[in-house]
Amino acid sequence: MELRETELPGIGRKYSLCTRSGEKLVIVVHNDERRDIFHMDPDEPDELLSIVTLDDEEARVVAAIIAGITYKPKFLENQEIALDSLIIEWIRLEPMSSCIGKQIGELDIRRTTGTTILAVVKKDKTNQINPGADYVFTAGTTLVVAGERKQLNQLKNLLLNGML
Repeated sequence: MELRETELPGIGRKYSLCTRSGEKLVIVVHNDERRDIFHMDPDEPDELLSIVTLDDEEARVVAAIIAGITYKPKFLENQEIALDSLIIEWIRLEPMSSCIGKQIGELDIRRTTGTTILAVVKKDKTNQINPGADYVFTAGTTLVVAGERKQLNQLKNLLLNGML
């Protein structure tokens, strides 16, 4: 993620960020405590897709939700506790992930990382349980994977950066 901060004299402060998925957000925090959130077109950086204006209270509520302060899925908490050192995790494949277009077998995931891909959830919310070695990774899908913390970190590095 790339984050830039700019002072806007007489207005407030501007934050520009590009996410791993290529989305661009511009957030302006006004001196009167309003927040404007601009969602920019990733293909046309000067084109605005949407804007949301929040007052101070609304911004704090949204921030708490996004930060996970108000809710953490109980399923995830229970899985980590119930399964001891085995962790089940969800990994979203972004367009810039180095595994895009490659097969599970080609990356030899189980042998190189010790993890198992339990399921693939596609953008349209359809899923594939226990995908085989010939499954081809696509951007925007979410993998449900299992392994120990160190193994999962290796898997993330392999999928996202092409290295262990």
